[in-house]
Amino acid sequence: MRPRMILVTGGAGFVGSNLCLHLKARDPEARVVAFDNLRRRGSELNLPRLKAAGVEFVHGDIRNPEDLEFDGEADLLLECSAEPSVLAGFNSSPDYVLKTNLVGTLNLLEYCRRHGTRMLFLSTSRVYPIDSLCNLTMEETATRFELVGNQGFAGVSARGITEDFPLAGARSLYGATKLASEMFIEEYAYAYSLEAIVNRCGVIAGPWQMGKVDQGVVVLWVARHVFGGPLSYIGFGGSGKQVRDVLHIADLCDLVDLQIAGFEKLRGSVFCAGGGREVSFSLLELTATCEQVTGKKIPIRPVAESRPADIPIYLTDSSKLTAATGWTPRRSVETLVRDTWEWIKANERDLAPLLGA
Repeated sequence: MRPRMILVTGGAGFVGSNLCLHLKARDPEARVVAFDNLRRRGSELNLPRLKAAGVEFVHGDIRNPEDLEFDGEADLLLECSAEPSVLAGFNSSPDYVLKTNLVGTLNLLEYCRRHGTRMLFLSTSRVYPIDSLCNLTMEETATRFELVGNQGFAGVSARGITEDFPLAGARSLYGATKLASEMFIEEYAYAYSLEAIVNRCGVIAGPWQMGKVDQGVVVLWVARHVFGGPLSYIGFGGSGKQVRDVLHIADLCDLVDLQIAGFEKLRGSVFCAGGGREVSFSLLELTATCEQVTGKKIPIRPVAESRPADIPIYLTDSSKLTAATGWTPRRSVETLVRDTWEWIKANERDLAPLLGA
């Protein structure tokens, strides 16, 4: 049975707003509520889109449990709210990232406990330790780093990282809050029979993402090729060969559909969810794709020194998820770049103050 009321926290953000619109379109009779504090610049641009689609908006903050007391009890909570930057708290106070990503999760778990609400929690690949990822054996090709097949321990292969990758070690304050949240979800499932699914997502991108240097690299790269402005290959000798897989937001929407439909079977599961080797890029390769799609070429400065929490390569092995649901990503990096470019061009005037240099 599909849920009759869906609460999407972070519902005016990139991921949350796209999920709200997708779910409302799929089931127009469902009540879809977008809950957001509008802290991230650009999220206000999503409010007219949500309203036009019949999605309700509640202005609130998950750090404040009283904000979650509004009319109705959700059947399903999609937890998309977060301080998403892996650099959050470095050389600054960790207050916001800790209270949003951990205390906020606890407040949402209490909401679910009181109302018997199912939870679909968007976690992150950043739960895996930095040093362990940096010390993986790689090969260097002309345009990228590649993982070798035999790393000598479980949880990694040439296909990427699985759910069994070792968790011992530091992972950034952002990653720690997400891993701690996963642990509390497990405890609530044990103590209160909470029904939950956790997706450990890598890079997610697409139209309506307000990309920045520390979060949203694909949109940032495309935007610089439209508006101009500085770009840098930061770290690992300034080679631009660091690699990430990427998930088109539409592929994530497809996945959420399958998980909602199969919740009874999938509850209690933790999944790695990403584009995998097939939908991945190095910064060098991303630059080439942006040049091809936009017809523009811009200078990019090499910076040899790595930033805190930088890793040379991350690929998601979603084999467990595919086996459980049949889902695989269908949209390529080129499709993602082209969709993002077309969105920016169609909304250039509104986006210039946000995505311009």
